[in-house]
This record gives sequence, structure tokens and C-alpha cells, in this order.
Amino acid sequence: MRVNDLKSKSGVSLKRDSKLVVLVLIILASFAIYTMKLFSMQVLEGAQYRQQSEDISSRVKTIPAQRGEIYDRNATVPMVVNTDSFAVDLIPGEIPSGKYDTVAAKLADILQIDKKQIDAKIPASQRSSFSAIEVKSNVPFAMVSDIAENKNDLPGVSWRSKPLRSYVQTGSMSHILGYVGDITREELKVMYNQGYTNTSIIGKTGIEKQYDSILQGVPGRESTTVDVRGRLLSDALTVINPEMGKNLVLTIDTNIQTLTEKALGERVGAAVVLKPATGEILAMVSYPYFDSNLFSSENASQEYARMVNASNNPLLNRAINAAYPPASTFKVIMSAAMLEEQSMPAEKKVECTGSIRYGDRTFRCHIGTPGHGYMDLKNALAQSCNVYYWTIGRDFIGIDMIASYAQEFGLGRSLEIDLPSHSAGFIPTAQWKERRYHEKWLGGDTLSAAIGQGYTTVTPLHMANAIAMVVNEGVIYKPHVLKEIRDPASGEVISTVEPEVLHESSIDKSVWRTVKEAMRHTVTDGTVLFPLKNKTVQIAGKSGTAEVAQYKNQWHSWFVAYAPYDGPPEDAIVTVVLVEAVNTWEWWAPYATNIIMQGIFANQDYDQAIDALGFRYLTRPVGRQE
Repeated sequence: MRVNDLKSKSGVSLKRDSKLVVLVLIILASFAIYTMKLFSMQVLEGAQYRQQSEDISSRVKTIPAQRGEIYDRNATVPMVVNTDSFAVDLIPGEIPSGKYDTVAAKLADILQIDKKQIDAKIPASQRSSFSAIEVKSNVPFAMVSDIAENKNDLPGVSWRSKPLRSYVQTGSMSHILGYVGDITREELKVMYNQGYTNTSIIGKTGIEKQYDSILQGVPGRESTTVDVRGRLLSDALTVINPEMGKNLVLTIDTNIQTLTEKALGERVGAAVVLKPATGEILAMVSYPYFDSNLFSSENASQEYARMVNASNNPLLNRAINAAYPPASTFKVIMSAAMLEEQSMPAEKKVECTGSIRYGDRTFRCHIGTPGHGYMDLKNALAQSCNVYYWTIGRDFIGIDMIASYAQEFGLGRSLEIDLPSHSAGFIPTAQWKERRYHEKWLGGDTLSAAIGQGYTTVTPLHMANAIAMVVNEGVIYKPHVLKEIRDPASGEVISTVEPEVLHESSIDKSVWRTVKEAMRHTVTDGTVLFPLKNKTVQIAGKSGTAEVAQYKNQWHSWFVAYAPYDGPPEDAIVTVVLVEAVNTWEWWAPYATNIIMQGIFANQDYDQAIDALGFRYLTRPVGRQE
């Protein structure tokens, strides 16, 4: 039994050992097969697989989308369009060895540029590259045709469509429309995640910048099969067409814009025409201006440097980016503050002897001795009596209330207009002066603030909105220059900008009626009686003459107005004209205002308006201020 048991156990053991040997042999065989296959793929057949990898590489070229076009408020007059233009590229790796200088010289001759410009873009270290390098943009069709005729002598040279931005409306529209340019490295860092690339053309200022994402459109793509070095392997193209950007319709009326531009003339300053019931900007002029097309020229960088260094700063939009003392136009706000606070009845009179004494200083009214005499609110505004408003500011309201009402009218804060940058102006307070200068607010500071001088600054658009509040009896709408967004193919309106309330005041309705009456009295019986005579429409307004320390015996000339005085807000137009002190003094703001109002309400152009008003003798050429 024992022998048999041993034999039995021995047989089982042998069977187990043989199975283990077989399993080990199978594993070893499998490992050997996989090793041989890997060796074959990586060593024996490696070149073949690498070639296949190279064969399926592709080159993708972006096809730029045309930017949307920009139109005036009637969607009939184009302000910005696209014109056909081309860019010429060079792939240096496709040029036969030793032929680079010959090809570059011939290409430079056709493009009418110095060969050194091509060499600068394609240094020796990149002359074996198969990446396309842009040699020149804004190339006319005639030059492209010349390149095509000499194609055999220009290996590696190609061209592509690159539409050029063309500004049909230049002059005073430049600050509104802005201009475009190549994206910078700094801009790309910020905008990369928004789909922009290093070849993007973007808006730099104005509407072009504000609504760049809407105007951009969607780029297309063109792909071709190339090897790993970028050499073309197939003529087959896969093309995804670009989508043009959306068209914009502005609130600007080109007729009113031209009228306003000519009314201001070549005087350093600004003018704004606003619809108070909606916040739509009908015209916005800032002089001096520039030609937006210059930034698409070959000398764009030099032109920009020239304008930046110009003493009259043509790149500055004085309507929204420059802040000035509002001077006596601020008395409209002071009048509303006095009435709302019930500081003094509008009929009560204050004696103006030509000056007022405060501390050891004497503040003189602009009329001088013997003064205006006894003034009520209506006549004080009409005659712009400083003594009346000094008395109100010093004895009844005070600086804190003055600042509060100025802010109620939208001064000292952003007006949120849909343009890339705008000044908030400044409204001083006693607390601000103590923090800023470590000095107490003095009574003399209050007297200055009460007549719109001292530290107070506003933009022309701020004053337009302030007068809009009077017209609307307590409501200010957000000013805007975009009216509609339209489909470029069908012209269908995609979206419309609706009026948006920026601020609503709780000032009593009776206050607004009294202020309106005083503003109308200013035109019919005040200091601007002659410049504002108008048989077409009833105008209400207020002039302002701001002292400027650096210009002796020269002042900023303001006029703020609305018309028709007797009409509803829906029919009203607000105008603001500012002429800077750098111009020869001629008190032009009220005259320019009347020309604008006459042109709008009589449906006349500039020449017809000045003839109707009898202003032809006043419209002598005004020299450009440098």
C-alpha cells in the first residue's frame, strides 16, 4: 500500500510540473513574440511609420472674417465699410537653396518696398522655415496680378484676401468711430481666451473698440496636407468659410453731425446734440479731430506718434474725456437746489451792488459797479448775476448741499455712455479738500463752487445730461450712440437699444417748471438776447464764461440749451457747445447753438441756417489752433 501510494503521489506531482512548464513556455513565447513585434515596429519598420505620420500632418490657415459695417441712424449712410485688399506671404523654406536674395529682391521690386524690409521680417535663422510670414499688407490688386504673372520666379510667395477698413465718414466722426489696428502682445494676453489670435485686427478706440466682439465676425479655416516640415503634399483644400461680423446702426444723424461740425468750426472745443427723452446722441463733435484711415496706412505708427505729440491733442475727445469748469451754466443747478430746498422764494430779490465781501476778500460780479440792482431768480439767471448766486450758496445752501444737488444732476459720476473711455468730472466737498490738501473748506471756496468755478469740473456731455434732466422734469437716460444691431446679409434687426433710466430725481415738478421759465427768460431778455434770436423755434438756455488761470483775459465759452421750449420732451433737442480759451475770444458758443437749432428745426444745412439767421458776416474763417 505504501508503494502504491507513493507511486500515485509521484504521478500527480509530475503532471503538475509539466503543466507549470507548459504555462511558463507559453508566457515566454508570448513575451518573445511581443518583443519581436515591438522591435520590428520601432527599428525595422520605424521609418515607414514615421513617414506615415508625416504624411497625415496638415497646415491650417485662418481666413479672416470681414468686420461688420457701421451706418448712421437711418441705416442708409455707410460710415465704415470694408474694401478689397490683399496681404502677401512668403514661405522661405520653399525657396530653392541659394535663391533667397534673388526672390526677395524681385518681390520687393513688385511691392515697391526696400528688400531690407523683407529681410527684417525673415532673418537668416528663419530662412529654412516652412511657416508663412506676412511680408506686406494693404496690397492692391495690380500688385497681386504682377506677382501672379511672375509666379515661376517667385517660389514660396503667395497672397490672400485681407479686407481693409475704410472710414467713409471722417472729420468729426473720428472720435466716435475710432479705428482698428493689429493686436499687441499685451492685448492678446488679456483677450486670448475670447478667441483672439496674434493675427487679429481689433478696435483700438471708439465704437470699433466698444463693440469689437460684435463687429469681429467668425474667422474661417483653410487646411492642406503637409509633411512635418510644412511642405505641401496635396493640392486638396478643406475650406470653412468665414462669417462676417454684425452691422451696427448708430444714433448719429449725419446731417446734424455735419451741421454741428461746421457750426463749431475750426475752434478747439466740443459740441453735443442729445435727445433727452431717449438718451440718443444725434451729434458729437470734438475739434481738432483726425482721419481714422491714417491708422490703416503704411505710416500708421508715425502718424500716431505725430498726433500723440501734437500740442492740440487731436486724439482727445473733448466732448466726453476733457473736463472743464462749468461756469455760469452751473447756475441752472443752483436755481433748482434753491427752489427745492425752499431756501428763498423765486420772487424774492437780492441786491447786487457789483461785489460781495467775505472775510478780507472782495468778490466782484462780472458787471462791476454799480451792479445789477435788485434781482429775483428769473432775472438773476438771465443776467447771470454772481452776487445773487453767491448769496444763495453762502447764506442758504452751503457746500454739502451744492455738491449733493450737482450729483443729483449726474455731475461727478460716470454717465455710462457706450464708448470706451469718458471722464467723470469732479464735484468737490469740504471733506475732500481736508483729505486732499489738509486744509479746511473756506467760505471763498463755497462762493467759487456756487458759480461753477473752483475745483468743479464737468464734460460737455455731463451738461447735456443735466439739461436733459430739466427737460424730462427729473429723469436722466443713459446716453448712447448705438441704436441697432443688424444682420449683414438680410439687414434684419437683431436687437435694438432701448432707453434706459440712469437716474430719477425726487425734485418737485413745480421746480422744473420755474427753472424752464427762467432759462427761456435768459434767451428772450438776458445776456444772449441777440445771438439767440430765432423765429423758427423757441430756445431756452444758459451761457457760461469760465475763467482759465493759464490764459490771461481768455475764457472758456459755454452755452447749454434745449428747444422747443413749449414742446413735450419727446420733441425736444438738447445742445451743448464749449469753445476753449485757447481760441481767440469771440463768445461763439451761443451763436453756434443758434445755428444748430435753426438747422435742425428748419431742416436746413449750415449755409442755409446762417443765412436765415443773418450770421453770414460772423462766419469768418477761424485758423486752426496748434
